[in-house]
Order: sequence, then C-alpha cells, then structure tokens
Amino acid sequence: MDWPALWVSLRLAALTSLLLIPLGLWLGRALALARFRARPLCEALVALPLVMPPTVLGFYLMQSFGQQAPFGAVWASLTGTTLNFTFSGILLASLVANLPFAVQPIQRAFEAIPANLREAAWCCGLSPWQTLWRIELPLVWPGLVSALALTFAHTLGEFGVILMVGGAIDGETRTLAIAIYDRVQAFDEQGAALMSAMLLLVSFMTIGVVYGLSGRSRRRRHGH
Repeated sequence: MDWPALWVSLRLAALTSLLLIPLGLWLGRALALARFRARPLCEALVALPLVMPPTVLGFYLMQSFGQQAPFGAVWASLTGTTLNFTFSGILLASLVANLPFAVQPIQRAFEAIPANLREAAWCCGLSPWQTLWRIELPLVWPGLVSALALTFAHTLGEFGVILMVGGAIDGETRTLAIAIYDRVQAFDEQGAALMSAMLLLVSFMTIGVVYGLSGRSRRRRHGH
C-alpha cells in the first residue's frame, strides 16, 4: 500500500469538498433563482468539466498555471511559488474539475423549492437571509449531502487532470489513482489490486455515510 499517496488523495478530497460546498451553495442557489438570458451559458460553463476529456482540461489548466500565463504569473508574484507540480496546483485543478459535482445537486434542490414558500416566508417578516437559513437550507440538505458525496468520491478517483497538472511527485502530487497506474505499468498487479480495493472501500464508505445521513434527515423532517 502506498500510504503517502493515500494521504495525498484523502487530503485533496477533503480540501476540495470543504472549499467547493460553500461555493456550490452560493452558485447553485444563484442559478436556481436566476432569470436572465445568459443563464444557459452559465450552466454550460459549470457543466463543461463533465464533458471535457480530463487530459484536455488538465492541459489547459497546466498552461494557465504556468508562469508565462497571466494567472500563473500573478500567483507567482503573490506567493513566490509556482502552481504546476505542486499540491496547491492540483487543489486548484481539482476545484475546477469537480465544480459541477458540487453545484448541480444543490441547484436541483433549490429548484425543487416552491416559489410561493419563499414568498410566504417574506410575508411573515423573514428577511432573505433568515429565509435561506430557516426555510431553504433544511429543505436542500439532501442536495448538500449529495454534492459532498459526489465531490469527495470523484476527487478520490481523479486521474487525468491531476497527472497533467501535478505529475507524480511522492508525498506532494502523487495520488492513489496515479499510484495504481504506476503499479500496473510496473506489472505489480497485486499492489495495484490492493490499492484499488482500498480506493473502492473508501469511496463506498464515504457515499454510504453521507447518504445515510441524508436519509435520516429526510425521515426526521417527515416525522418518521
């Protein structure tokens, strides 16, 4: 078992989820309630990582993170470090690649809330913030849990984008998915099978726990 690679994968998945869920909550709600002509374009941009080949997305991110590119140059001037082949780089790449997994479940959950429910809350004197906190968030909780599950599990298995941006530096950018690939390339099928089983187990346990919490929340809300 490549424990450093497992640690990098778990750390990457946890940070990606932690950073994307608040962004997904804001962006998902904004898209659900938005009424403007450019909304389909915004939704298409959010969903773009779903249909782009990971190596293509990774290539464009690698180019953007380079010091010759504006974003990479600004990052280097502010931090004194580069993004390519660093953990910070694969974290930013993971945020981009997993954006639709965080946004879409939350957006669908907000879209399922009847508009007259918000209007009734406003008529009762609740502010928009109070309506979000007291009315909307309890209703969209299953969507939040789904977004968390999908983001975490997908990050664990991400390969192409991470390899293009970060390479395979031990303890820094080498994730478990990359370690499995390297073991297969070295004809170490036993090692690859062990790490694949670990990745499958962690992914399954993650999804099982979060969906279990989601189901309990729904039963409690309906009084069962």
